[in-house]
Amino acid sequence: MTTQLAGLASGFDWNAFVDTIMQLERAPISRIETEIVENTIESNSLLTLNTYMSSLQTAVKALEDENAFSNRTATLTDSTSTWGVQAAAGTANGTTTINVSKLATTARLEGASNRGTSLASTSDVSGVSLATMGTSITPTAGVFTINGAQVTVDLADSLQDVFTAINTATGGAVTASYNATTDQVELAGTGTIVLGAANDTSNFLAALRLNNNGTNAVSSSGSLGALSLYATLDSGRFDSAITAVDGNGVGTFSINGVDISYDVDTDSLNAVLQRINDSTAGVTASYDSVADRVVLQNDVTGDIGIAVSETAGGLMDALGLTGSATLVAGTNAEFTVNGGSTRVATSNTLGADQHGVTGLSITADATGTQTVTIAADTAGMRQKIDSFIEAFNGVQRFIESESAIVSSDGNVTTSTLSGNREVQDWATALRRAVFEAVPGLENSVSRLESMGIDFLSGTSELSVTDESKLTNALENNADDVATFFQQSSDGFVANLTVLLDNYLGVNGGDGQLETQRTNLADANKSLEQQIEDIERRLEQRRELLEASFIAMEQAQSKLQQMQTHLNNAFPSTGSSSGQS
Repeated sequence: MTTQLAGLASGFDWNAFVDTIMQLERAPISRIETEIVENTIESNSLLTLNTYMSSLQTAVKALEDENAFSNRTATLTDSTSTWGVQAAAGTANGTTTINVSKLATTARLEGASNRGTSLASTSDVSGVSLATMGTSITPTAGVFTINGAQVTVDLADSLQDVFTAINTATGGAVTASYNATTDQVELAGTGTIVLGAANDTSNFLAALRLNNNGTNAVSSSGSLGALSLYATLDSGRFDSAITAVDGNGVGTFSINGVDISYDVDTDSLNAVLQRINDSTAGVTASYDSVADRVVLQNDVTGDIGIAVSETAGGLMDALGLTGSATLVAGTNAEFTVNGGSTRVATSNTLGADQHGVTGLSITADATGTQTVTIAADTAGMRQKIDSFIEAFNGVQRFIESESAIVSSDGNVTTSTLSGNREVQDWATALRRAVFEAVPGLENSVSRLESMGIDFLSGTSELSVTDESKLTNALENNADDVATFFQQSSDGFVANLTVLLDNYLGVNGGDGQLETQRTNLADANKSLEQQIEDIERRLEQRRELLEASFIAMEQAQSKLQQMQTHLNNAFPSTGSSSGQS
């Protein structure tokens, strides 16, 4: 654009004149820009409609779910019961009374007790350190109390050192000794022995299993020597040596036919127990530190055995899980159905094979009688229907508001989609599809009206106009409702799906709605190109006009200069006479 000051020679502000001409010739651009804005608004409106249509499509698909109208609820007469009940889709409606007189329990195989070696082989425990003496609970340093006297111990002390400290602290009133035969500590007093105080800091008394008994003689409640869970098996303090291993220290045992290997040089008892639990033997192995034994418990309930086998001298033999083990049998559940004869099950979870009702699962955690009621999941069905109605009405309301034409006092006001007959036809087609009856149905439900659903008078919106009619259909004719919605080729869902697929597109393809938005986008691109073309021509026009006015100014300036020279060269006669 030129920086020439207009009118210096001519006195004519031609810059303002050119701006005015340009403004007048830009009028088509303003009209095109208005059209672009209108197209953009319409495209955005269609995008919002896409959202409403997609919500409707989702609600329609939910009606097509194979379990939408066959889901069942299972409830107990006693709402406070902790039994678990569950009914699969299609389970027959009705009631079933279950009386459980005995619950199923798990069987367990208890290894022999006191598997760990004794603290000492004689009554001399001067060489037995508290830190390493091998009880199931390791003593801690601190103080403990006997007959009100505090006894201080350190982990470096021997057990004999502690016995001496007890005697000293009580003034000889209590003496302590170790019985190698029973592997127990024994306390003898001149009177009733009272153990412990609230401010004790050492757990010595608990570690040695010493408890008050109200007499003057207290002994450990059990053998003190215990297995070590985390030391290697060859140093795990086993009372019986593990000898049934090969030259590399590897042995193998079997539980319920599942072979499990171990290495006495590298495996701990804890590692072997974990290996059992991770296997497919179907048992859980644990260590009972109080009884100093290993227990195997079935992972399932019922009167089912546990089989353990290994060569004599192996780990299972050392744990007392072979010949000296005790099998505590599990029990089977016992129950009746609807007052019939007693039935037996290995599990407390009863299915159709136990009680005879296909699809019903009952898990009892207590004995007693419960009545289970199976009914149609009308709440779930109603939720799907209500969601459809809400989504359908959302589409109808939006199209109606965006297509409205309002006349007031002779003035007509249009809306964004007032001129889009195709979108208005979509709303009409959807209304027609939901209003029509499904052909070929001779049951109680052939159209929405059969379920008490109809258009609100004077509107395009659906509503449940007869609650009792809908409730009756869902409770008593759920199969007919399912057929109405889900009939394969021409059911309610099938018809709506065809329409919505056309509007929204399928398998990644563009539907009619997106095609309209694409057309609007293409139209805007064309309009924007028109603006660019006009702007380019206007710029050329401005340059031409400015060049012409500049040339005019230059020519007029030259004329004015020539006039000045002439005036200077030929002074006027009147001026000369006046000077002579």
